[in-house]
Amino acid sequence: MILRYLTKKQWALIGVVVLLVMVQVYLDLKIPDYMTQITTIIESHGTTANIMNQGWQMIACALGSLAASLITGGIAAWIAASLCQRLRALEFDQVESFAAADMNRFSTDSLITRSTNDITQIQTAVAMGMQVMVKAPILAVWAIYKISDKSLEWCLALAVAILIMAAAVGLILHYVMPKIRRIQDLTDDVGRVLSEDLTGQRVVRAYNAKSFQQHKFDEANGVLTRTNLYINRAMSPMMPAMTAIMSILTLSVYWIGAYLINNASSSIQQGVIFANMVVFSAYAMQVISAFILTVIIFFILPRAIVAGHRVEEVIDTEPIVKDGPATESPTGRKGEIEFSNVGFKYPGAADYVLKDISFTAKKGETVAFIGSTGCGKSTLINLVPRFYDVTEGSVKVDGLDVREYTQEALHAKMGYVPQKAIIFTGTVDSNVRYGSTAGERTEDDVRQAIEVAQASDFVARREKGLEAPTTQYGTNFSGGQKQRLAIARAVCRRPEFYIFDDSFSALDYKTDRALRTALKKDAGGVTTLIVAQRIGTIMDADRIVVLENGRVAGIGTHRDLLHSCQVYREIARSQLSAEELDL
Repeated sequence: MILRYLTKKQWALIGVVVLLVMVQVYLDLKIPDYMTQITTIIESHGTTANIMNQGWQMIACALGSLAASLITGGIAAWIAASLCQRLRALEFDQVESFAAADMNRFSTDSLITRSTNDITQIQTAVAMGMQVMVKAPILAVWAIYKISDKSLEWCLALAVAILIMAAAVGLILHYVMPKIRRIQDLTDDVGRVLSEDLTGQRVVRAYNAKSFQQHKFDEANGVLTRTNLYINRAMSPMMPAMTAIMSILTLSVYWIGAYLINNASSSIQQGVIFANMVVFSAYAMQVISAFILTVIIFFILPRAIVAGHRVEEVIDTEPIVKDGPATESPTGRKGEIEFSNVGFKYPGAADYVLKDISFTAKKGETVAFIGSTGCGKSTLINLVPRFYDVTEGSVKVDGLDVREYTQEALHAKMGYVPQKAIIFTGTVDSNVRYGSTAGERTEDDVRQAIEVAQASDFVARREKGLEAPTTQYGTNFSGGQKQRLAIARAVCRRPEFYIFDDSFSALDYKTDRALRTALKKDAGGVTTLIVAQRIGTIMDADRIVVLENGRVAGIGTHRDLLHSCQVYREIARSQLSAEELDL
């Protein structure tokens, strides 16, 4: 997964890293050679000058190795950071292309974890792994080659140590890997519980449910903690075991060396064996160091692999809703929306949510939708911006099937206000201007939109007016204020048609009526689709579509439906007085 997202520049730098690691390993393995020469000089009663000459060369090798290591670390860190920057951007862009059906495949908390914690795991593994995983095999193979012509007894001792270490690492990973695979999912669970608690604080307090939420969090946090502790406990003996094996190997080398020196036939041969013992011990420690480096990676790599798969899963997800070729309507029509025999069921569901829906909203008309809760009103209008695609039939905008448009071109035609008003961190001005047309709108346009949305009163009362700050989710505004700002955003866009998904529910009747009057005056000639629960909001609509169980129960004006549609009449009787019914 990581390899295919590396750029040519990063591949070139990886080549530089490999070369630098080879230089570093060469210099590290050159030091024991100087140790051998120093030992030989001492045994032959050489001069201090000769010893210091070799010593200075040893120091030069050590400093060179240090410099190569520092440069390698810097390059590796840059590669890891830039790669993960790209992965984050790719993941964000992919999520931006997701329709509602795609979003249902991943929870919001999981997507946040995948773009933060998971990416961090990858970055750590790449930065460290690039140095360790390249260096360890080169160091091990080169060191083994350097000592392969030494005593067979020493080589056997090293081979036994390597086998023991490999077996220990394999055994530990066998028990740890399943737990490591669960860590990221358990992190998602903690994030989900925490997110629910933070967003639902008012409900939690109102229902005295603090202990209940605490129990949920403690349970999720406890499972994550226990899993982490299991992994850490299982892997904690690894480093002490490596150290113990290193010490035992050193003792074995010297014990075997003592035996060989004791059985040597001459003092010259004893000197040679002693020198070989010193250099073999140094090289053996390099081999063990390579295994220790590998063990360090085993602490990081398994979790990074899981994180990589999770990030890849998001990036490789094929969006269900795909762009069509059209960027504009070929007919020249503007603001016309037509539903033709539309049927819809959610992906994987057996039953239809909507069935046989047909109507046309002509340019400048207001078409409203009403019905009982769960009858499919919001689902129906969500088919226009292609948050979902129809299962049967077609939805046309300006005479062209919405599936033929690019999503950007389709969305540029509309001003959309969802059920739950969304306010972004920034200012009142940035929220009203929000979108692709932000740079085209003047301050007068923003003020006009705010006035139409009946928001000018509370905006003016803010200390900074249009520059008043808005917090995340607009928590420093009331529900009604957020709805009016969201409506102002749609008005400022100057679209071909509006979609209001129960967007007046938080407004009082007086503000509701004033807003609709101002909107009708300002948006003359703009088609409007309105989902509403209150009949008072839609009484003046050109046509009202009454839905029941996902089907059309009646279409007509308010007066027509009072006489012809039983479902509408029952809704009207529950909300209006006898005089207002005017039967």
